[in-house]
Amino acid sequence: MFAKAKDAKLYRILVRDLVLKCLIGIHAHELLAPQRVRVNVDMAVYEQAGPLSDDIANVVSYEDIIEGIKRMLADGHINLVETLAEKIAELCLVDARVKSVRVRVEKLDVYAEAASVGIEIERRQD
Repeated sequence: MFAKAKDAKLYRILVRDLVLKCLIGIHAHELLAPQRVRVNVDMAVYEQAGPLSDDIANVVSYEDIIEGIKRMLADGHINLVETLAEKIAELCLVDARVKSVRVRVEKLDVYAEAASVGIEIERRQD
């Protein structure tokens, strides 16, 4: 069981600079070819109550999050980076141990003058 009290300890799970190709965008050329997106995820997670043990079942797995994002992108075209960010946040918040999540999605190849364009959202459990 995990602690969810007001004074519960939290730890953070990070996915940094995950770069994947996907079909995303509203313009005609974006409908035809995949483009690179960079995803960053920062989750505040309730720590397990009681003594910690060295078992993957006791933590939220970043591998599960990354594989979930890959499946999401394989499902087909997404119009907006905002939609992708919301879906990633929902994926993270399925696990009740996740108190909050910050998701940043950036398109990397839109403007030669900019390293990236995109958005960042933060969502919390109810």
